[in-house]
Amino acid sequence: MRRGVIGAVLKYLGPSEHDTPRLVRRGRRFSRISILQFSLWVFVFAAIFLLYFLFFGLVMLSPAKIEESADVSVHEESLPSDGVNISVTKESPPTDGKSKHRKKYVPCEIGLKESVDSFKEPREVMNFTQFSLEYIDQEERLSSSGVHEPSFGGHPTLEERERSFYAVNQTLHCGFVRGPAASSSTGFDVDAKDKAYMNGCKVAVSSCIFGSSDFLRRPTSRKISDYSKKNVCFVMFLDEETLAKVTSEGHVPDDTGHIGLWKIVIVKNLPYADMRRTGKVPKLLSHRLFPSSWYSIWLDSKLRLNTDPMQIIEHFLWRAKSEFAISNHYNRHCVWEEVLQNKRLNKYNHKMIDEQFRFYQSDGLVMFNSSDPNTPLPSYVPEGSFIVRAHTPMSNLFSCLWFNEVDRFTSRDQLSFAFTFLKLRRMNPDRPFYLNMFKDCERRALTKLFRHRAELSTPPVD
Repeated sequence: MRRGVIGAVLKYLGPSEHDTPRLVRRGRRFSRISILQFSLWVFVFAAIFLLYFLFFGLVMLSPAKIEESADVSVHEESLPSDGVNISVTKESPPTDGKSKHRKKYVPCEIGLKESVDSFKEPREVMNFTQFSLEYIDQEERLSSSGVHEPSFGGHPTLEERERSFYAVNQTLHCGFVRGPAASSSTGFDVDAKDKAYMNGCKVAVSSCIFGSSDFLRRPTSRKISDYSKKNVCFVMFLDEETLAKVTSEGHVPDDTGHIGLWKIVIVKNLPYADMRRTGKVPKLLSHRLFPSSWYSIWLDSKLRLNTDPMQIIEHFLWRAKSEFAISNHYNRHCVWEEVLQNKRLNKYNHKMIDEQFRFYQSDGLVMFNSSDPNTPLPSYVPEGSFIVRAHTPMSNLFSCLWFNEVDRFTSRDQLSFAFTFLKLRRMNPDRPFYLNMFKDCERRALTKLFRHRAELSTPPVD
């Protein structure tokens, strides 16, 4: 059709005897080239659009998006604070159903030592506070009904709880508490051979999955030095349900009980119905599970370790002259904000959160103030999925106290972290606790973040 039109136009313009055929042929050739060029440009634009769509689709699904914070609408909610009405902003989902721009949190560079192939005892690093800790392993205390009610954390009174915050020679509750003489188990039972293996660890890296709540993620073997593979224990705690699940997915323990670098330790008789609370046992009580260890590293099951553990210990403990290291939260820094976020996302029973929060306010918890030069930490809310610690007396005491708060109140350990640290510090002004709260972007540089397989159930929301 187009060729006919072009030819008619050329004839109409008055073709000469010699030039008309040449002009007609040029017009036809020009038409054919234009069609080819047009088709080529359409193809190029379509390919660019497809690549753009694929790229940004993958970005939106990447693990780094999991912990991004949304610029969402806010409204004020008042929380009581010793008779003063304090208003803090509370996040709420956009009302139009559309998500707004999301901020991306990225790793940052860390000056890790090239290699670390030797141990240092904590006392070789610096003179940490010294005292002796013993742990209550059995109690005969009866309930008001005259019978013993089993509790993994025991039944410490408020007076015992108060005394336990003093950094002195003492015997305190710290999990693994048996009942009367007839009781044979505390809960969180492991095989005798596994216990013997754990007793021999000098450095331990541990994680856990209970209730089939996550996938098994192995440390990146090529990033772990031969020295660490020989001298560091990598222990993954699983219950029998989770072992069956990961086995069905192709992760089968070998003859030594290992899946990759992970030594699989099966836990029976889980101490709590709440799997999140059960997960706090290996998270906060590594010094109880690995009693001979000098150091331990905890990582949540949503993380894959991509860094040699000895480099981590050297950087965050030895070089920083610290005995406990944990990253700050990537977005929130005040417990007031954390309380509201937990309630907004229905992370736990609201009445129980309020009860814990009021108790802490009555016992001296204050709001985080970044402008106060005397604020002892860069944030009062930790990220919590990655902890590095030396098993010093002060570090062990802090871990016990933090666990006892989780056992007494809610399992949301970010709510109790700041209170525990500040109270321990306040009650021991002459006995320092060297806690290194590092940037969350550094945690992201050490590990790879994934989504959990499933959300664990929480107590009902009132």
